Amino acid sequence: MKIALMDSGIGLLPAAAAVRRLRPDADLVLSCDPDGMPWGPRTPEDLTERALAVARAAAAHRPGALIVACNTASVHTLPALRAELEPALPVIGTVPAIKPAAAGGGSVAIWATPATTGSPYQRGLIEEFAGSADVTEVPCPGLADAVEQADESAIDRAVAAAAALTPRDVRALVLGCTHYELVAERIRAAVTHPDRPSELPPIVLHGSAGAVAAQALRRIGLPPAPDAVPSSRLTVLLSGTESPLPAEALNYAEGRLLPTVTPVR
Repeated sequence: MKIALMDSGIGLLPAAAAVRRLRPDADLVLSCDPDGMPWGPRTPEDLTERALAVARAAAAHRPGALIVACNTASVHTLPALRAELEPALPVIGTVPAIKPAAAGGGSVAIWATPATTGSPYQRGLIEEFAGSADVTEVPCPGLADAVEQADESAIDRAVAAAAALTPRDVRALVLGCTHYELVAERIRAAVTHPDRPSELPPIVLHGSAGAVAAQALRRIGLPPAPDAVPSSRLTVLLSGTESPLPAEALNYAEGRLLPTVTPVR
């Protein structure tokens, strides 16, 4: 059993780790596009071409499902990916967790890339799922790139800038880019202000990795089996070429959770 994941870079690590926790016996195929990064500024047509190439590289390893572990690619390329790959290969997209974050009402912030913030796509999700919640869209320029490069000082600067735009009474925070889940605790610390009203509960962060991993298993009819014997098989494809896991991935717990690369056939 193989599960493939795709992204421009290491933003797929949270979903890969979530799959590993739910099904430690699953072989993983991680397909990234370092030659084409970043995907955010690309035109939809260019992005679709890049995403199709990354998806085809993963599909060549015959996985049971393909997770598009990228919000930007999910917005712009899912129809093309599904038209080419389904029904033979189920394709699972990533959607910001606005609905569960807004379920309790109150103040909700959505951190996302500048390209996604204020986009018709995100505004549509807010209109459909936010209900009575008071939603603040927070652009995070440079944060995904800083996480990708594991640049600690750049991460701190980008997180601090976004935190300054986040309401102090925020109840829930949506991580609207898969890269952000890799620094979730740093984000939580930054938005938990010293003068936050004491009657407010702790801020809840909402990522997509767990839900996406669970949906992938449902699509192929696999129940969670967290106690299964772990697989040691992992393939990493960097712009279509089998490679070691990027060194930057090992700066994050999700990357360290994955085993040393051995070929998956």
